[in-house]
This record gives sequence, structure tokens and C-alpha cells, in this order.
Amino acid sequence: MDSAEDLLYQIALGFVAKIGPITAKNLIAHCGSAKGVFNQAPKKLLKIPGIGRAILQELKDTRVLHAAEKEFKLATDHQVKVLSYLHPSYPSHLRNLPDSPIVLYYKGKDIFQHSRSVSVVGTRSPTPEGIAICSEIIEGLHQCQVVVYSGLAYGIDINAHRKCLTLNCPTVGIVAHGLSHVYPAEHTAIARQMQAQGGILSEYPFLQKAEREHFPMRNRLIAGISDALIVIETRKKGGSMITAELANTYSKDVFAIPGRPGDDKSRGCNALIRQHKAQLVENAADIIRLMNWDKVNQQLSFQQDLFFDLTEAEKKVLLLTNKKTPVSFELIEQQSSLQQNQLNAILLELEFKGLIKSLPGNRFSRI
Repeated sequence: MDSAEDLLYQIALGFVAKIGPITAKNLIAHCGSAKGVFNQAPKKLLKIPGIGRAILQELKDTRVLHAAEKEFKLATDHQVKVLSYLHPSYPSHLRNLPDSPIVLYYKGKDIFQHSRSVSVVGTRSPTPEGIAICSEIIEGLHQCQVVVYSGLAYGIDINAHRKCLTLNCPTVGIVAHGLSHVYPAEHTAIARQMQAQGGILSEYPFLQKAEREHFPMRNRLIAGISDALIVIETRKKGGSMITAELANTYSKDVFAIPGRPGDDKSRGCNALIRQHKAQLVENAADIIRLMNWDKVNQQLSFQQDLFFDLTEAEKKVLLLTNKKTPVSFELIEQQSSLQQNQLNAILLELEFKGLIKSLPGNRFSRI
């Protein structure tokens, strides 16, 4: 498990301009920890694929660590949680995506291990019918105890969040800026309310302003963080279509509400359905049926009861797995900090209890 000190070094890696999430994770894997990356001898760093003189120079620049220390203090002072991808509190669906951030910044309740979740996206200028459908779908899914993710933007996003607040349904806004403010500013009050039953999530440092290029990056988090993506009214081009494309690359379930032929705000949904990039749904019942959430309530209840009887080590390992993306033994070992023989015994016990299943290639997924 990562220490507070190593978390500081993970933040520092995020400040190295030429290092993205994939390279950062590769460096940590080679060096054993984020701190190890900064302490590694230059000759050894240069032997790691993708690491050249420019990156080496930035890693040895003391200003990077000073910036990370400042960021860590800002987070602490403003009750912002820094979530490491090596920690069980990190959103499980994102953890195994290659381009997910090594750290996330979050204000709110710890709900990322919730058993069911959906992301909702759509146009920023919805029709009254689109708003009504959005509300009806969320109300219908609420019975399944879902977490609802969206982007806190105008239109479908904010209507989804508002409906969740009226139902006391956990909802998380994923933003394209730091958590020192809310964009658009008109949604600041709603964002504060959301933190009581969900929260606000970002990959950006506390003081970072929203920039145009941040929004496509934010969309990949919306696409990857949940079990399924629901698209409600969208044109043929725009952020919702980008998010749907990303969800497909992550092998997520994508659902779209059909609209009238020729209706500009339904062209995107209709295109996704026509191109078999989304399944046609008209209401929450369709989504519940397609996700099999109507058939597994008893199993979930049994598993949730059983969870409380697990040891802390078993809980830790279980939270490092998920249903959608199988996880390798090596990754679980790295993130759990357990010895191989201890981890083997725990995985076997969890399999006997019907909570996980083993797959070819020494991989595991949650049942």
C-alpha cells in the first residue's frame, strides 16, 4: 500500500509535463514506487523505454517536488482527498484503464466501491422531453441503488445531478479543472450539495483553471468510471459523442435514447444506435434488464452480507477487483502489498466464497 510520502511523489510525477499516465505507471512499475522513480540513478532511468534526456532533466528538477508539496498542502487544507491508483479507495473501474490518472482529487463521500453505477451525458441545450426522460431514467434506476456520474455541465449533466439530489441518490460530478472552484460558476451551490451524498472529482491540481483541451480528457473519466454510459440527446458531434466512443474502447455498455429522424438533438443518439455503438433504450426498465440488475438482487444481498464477514486483507483484495475488467495477479500483488503465498490463499478463499472467479492468464474478476 502506498504511504503518504509515496503519494507526494505520485503527485510530483503528475507535474512532470512530458510524463502522462501510461509512462508514469511504467516508471513506477520499473522502480517499485513513485519515490523510487525520483531516487533512481540517471543511467537506469534512461534504460526504461520512453525515457529520454528531457524527461530525466525534469525528474531531477527540485521544483517538481516543491510544486507537489504545495499541492499536497492545498489538498489537506481544503479537505480534498488525493486518491492514488495503488490504493483501494481509487475508483475500481478506472484503476485498470491504461490511461487513467495515477492520482485523482476528490471532495465528498467515499462511494467509489458502490456495486452499481452509470454515467449520464447529453446535450447542453436539451429539449423539455430530454430533461423529462433524464429524470425518469434516474428515478427508475434509483431503486437499483446506483451511483450516477456526469460532468456538472449545462443541460443533461446538471439535470441528472439535480434529480439525484431530490432522490438522495449518490452522484459525482467529474470536472475539467481543479477543485478550488466550479465551472460553470452557476453550479457551485449544487456542487456543494452533491458532496453530502456524492462528490466532485478531478485529475487536475487544486488551482487549475478549466482549459479547452481538458474537457476531452475529462470525458475519458466519465466514460471509464461506471458500469454503463447513457446518452440522452446529442448532436452528431460534440463531447457526448466523444464520451460514447471512449466508452466503446473501454468495452463499456453504452445506451442511447432514440429520437425523431431529422431532429438535430437526436442525430447523435440515432447514429450511435444505427452504427451498433449503443443499445436502444427508452426507459430505466430497459437498462435494468440489459444490465441484468433485475436478476442479481438476491446474489448482491448475499455478497454484501458476506463482505462484512471478511478479514481486512480479504476486503482489500476484493476491492482491487471489478466485474468489467479482469485484474492480473501481479497488479493485485503490487497494489495490496501482500506476499505471494498470502495473496494466493486469499484469492482462493474469495473464490470459494463465490465473490471472485479466476480467469486464464492468472487474472481475476469480481462476480
